[in-house]
Amino acid sequence: MEIRPIEPDDLERICRHREAMFLEAGFAPDTLRTMTRHFRDWLRPRLADDTYFGLLALDGGRAVAGVGLMLIDWPPHPAHPDHDKRGYVLNVYVEPTHRRRGLARQLMALGEDELARRGATFTILHATEAGRPLYQQEGWRQTSEMSKVIAGTVPPPGGGRAPSGT
Repeated sequence: MEIRPIEPDDLERICRHREAMFLEAGFAPDTLRTMTRHFRDWLRPRLADDTYFGLLALDGGRAVAGVGLMLIDWPPHPAHPDHDKRGYVLNVYVEPTHRRRGLARQLMALGEDELARRGATFTILHATEAGRPLYQQEGWRQTSEMSKVIAGTVPPPGGGRAPSGT
């Protein structure tokens, strides 16, 4: 198993993993196809300028797991009173054939190291139900964040609860 930084050429791999992650979380395939089309356009320049970075795990050259990372602009806050950035973890995904081998845990640890190397002192993520136990085991804590769809007609999974994932 090889773990390496993501590259601009990994665009389609990242899109595929993100769509699979949300499909497993219960979102509708037609919604996800639309999301992926727009996400691809959003991601392309961010991969090129390294504002979206992360890691991929490859097995025989095939991407089987990944984690996306960003530094996001955020006003100083009690959790980071002298910093105007937060680390952001997104698109954590392990293909079903490679689960229960510690890949997500390893990618998260390496991702946290990379965020710290880039200056992040506080990091956030939005957990899927499947990922929540791992994050809690690794010291992540629930916050007070809430969400609400204020425009559009995209129903969340389950018909009424807030989206749970990134």
